[in-house]
Amino acid sequence: MPKILIVEDEKAISGVLESILSDELKDYEFVIAEDGLEGYKLIEKDDFALVISDIKMPKLNGTELLKQALQLKPEITFVMMSGHADIDTAIDSLKNGAYDFISKPIDINRLLTSVKNALDKEKLLAENQTLQTENKSLKKKVHKRFTMIGESPALKKIQDMIEKVAESDARVLITGPNGAGKELVAHALHSQSNRSKGPMIEVNCAAIPSELIESELFGHVKGSFTGAIKDKQGKFELANNGTIFLDEIGDMSLIAQAKVLRVLQESKVSPVGSDKSVRVDVRVLAATNKNMKEEIAASRFREDLYHRLSVIEIYVPPLDERKEDIRILIEHFAKVISEEHGNAMVSFSDEAIKDLENFSWTGNIRELRNVVERLIILGSNPVSAEDVANFVRK
Repeated sequence: MPKILIVEDEKAISGVLESILSDELKDYEFVIAEDGLEGYKLIEKDDFALVISDIKMPKLNGTELLKQALQLKPEITFVMMSGHADIDTAIDSLKNGAYDFISKPIDINRLLTSVKNALDKEKLLAENQTLQTENKSLKKKVHKRFTMIGESPALKKIQDMIEKVAESDARVLITGPNGAGKELVAHALHSQSNRSKGPMIEVNCAAIPSELIESELFGHVKGSFTGAIKDKQGKFELANNGTIFLDEIGDMSLIAQAKVLRVLQESKVSPVGSDKSVRVDVRVLAATNKNMKEEIAASRFREDLYHRLSVIEIYVPPLDERKEDIRILIEHFAKVISEEHGNAMVSFSDEAIKDLENFSWTGNIRELRNVVERLIILGSNPVSAEDVANFVRK
């Protein structure tokens, strides 16, 4: 089982972190270190999928731990934690090689997002390597994992649009609310395209600090800044001959937007610290939950970049606009979740499904899946209307 190391000198905080994260990340084992020196000794002896470290600690502070650990194991991923007064120190940590930092007091949602993105980053690199050697088998896996479930007119309209534009290299902007399935559309476009044998690289633009966006997207050369201990390929270069998916593009800073626009215009990238350009052949898909015309009017998004990205625009409606798909989605999630838990198939009564169909799903498909999992764990079999009333709040 992969391990996550939490380095925190306050036992109350480390205990809360372990409790929250272990509920969300059941496939990981958690290890606690009470100071930086103990954390370093654990890193020497063992491999960790992720290290979550405070900055101010006795014996060895988080910044020094980060530097020494990366010298020992350059591939290790760090998420740093810092008090509000330590933002400058946290920025230095990012420049020294940390993936992200979280301000204290800790926002739980921000923490979960950061940790999951950090773990996804490691998985993505591994999947990209596998993709290049086991193309056919991985392609089948992508189809299964990212199947679009439903029979509503709204979903069929999206599927028809995907079929029409997938084989072209046209850039596509996917819009719609969070949790509605924009990622599924992006993967469907890639898997049905002529680039399906190439990599599909995902970038969560909202999760990358503005100070690191250029390095993440375009790469850097060794020594280009503090913490650049080896050459690193950027996401655009990793996506060469394939597809790059810029998720939450509306949250990208204006400085980063200008750099992405240049790449789209010139089809080449310049790694940080290098005077050489690397030509890339990449199809760009982007997604946002924002109203882009409002963002442009408010000078938060470049109009020229918007027009470059939205050659084709696909709107993914909220679940409340395709409620005829709810029954099919519930049955699908019930099967998948039952298999994941290693349990017998749990069914839902007609009354329970009708009650769920009458809910307002502000969190869309993501929220529905979470509710189905909750009802499978806490409810009866079949799940009843009474279970819905007891365990789901309207």
